[in-house]
Amino acid sequence: MRLDVVTIFPEYLEPLNVSLVGKARARGSLDVRVHHLRQWTHDRHNTVDDTPYGGGPGMVMKTEPWGDALDDVLADGYEDGAHGPALVVPTPSGRPFTQELAVELSTRPWLVFTPARYEGIDRRVTEEYATRIPVYEVSIGDYVLAGGEAAVLVVTEAVARLLPGVLGNAESHRDDSFAPGAMANLLEGPVYTKPPRWRGRGIPEVLLSGHHGKIARWRRDEALARTAANRPELLERCEASAFDKKDRETLSILGWSPEPGGRFWRRPQAVEE
Repeated sequence: MRLDVVTIFPEYLEPLNVSLVGKARARGSLDVRVHHLRQWTHDRHNTVDDTPYGGGPGMVMKTEPWGDALDDVLADGYEDGAHGPALVVPTPSGRPFTQELAVELSTRPWLVFTPARYEGIDRRVTEEYATRIPVYEVSIGDYVLAGGEAAVLVVTEAVARLLPGVLGNAESHRDDSFAPGAMANLLEGPVYTKPPRWRGRGIPEVLLSGHHGKIARWRRDEALARTAANRPELLERCEASAFDKKDRETLSILGWSPEPGGRFWRRPQAVEE
């Protein structure tokens, strides 16, 4: 996979040189290129922003440097034969970035990121490139950052770990929170390692039993309990058919019942408890 990032703060992307992403770059399985947007400005002040039409506070990033930068980055890729680029625009007004979207992006050969600053990029830039290549406007949460570089790091790490050969154990992400399949709408439960006792605290006996079936059931029950406690809206999205008999028994104990439409809902007494 190739990743390009156009930014006015290239130094912000230094974390892409460490950890799993850095190792993937060193092995050549991930080609990351960071570009300084000001290289595509044409005045002595290297201006990338201007006042917004219609008035209001803040500044808006200009079309010209962004258009020139993206044209050059995309042209360079096509010359190298790296077809199939997609533009990723971090913005709080985008669609939520989820594990499902991370999986989708991990199948693409080339992602180009446009982290903005100030009040964002002139809308015409996104509209222009949407006529040429797929555009993903993504939000990493319901809050506003000073710039999109942190979001680029989040998206890159989530996507890169799904690529073949990036994780030491290819099965590591199968039981992650939100992983496609049985964990699609669940949070992963607690995990433990040695020593078996620490500051007077032990670990659940089932994890020492060696009984893989019981361990798998315990982990599933813990995932259901954690999701019910921390992210109940995730369970509300699920069809009842997504849960087996044991799941439904656990959910009933946790105060959840299936409704006629096939989804689960929290019983009022469970909320009070």
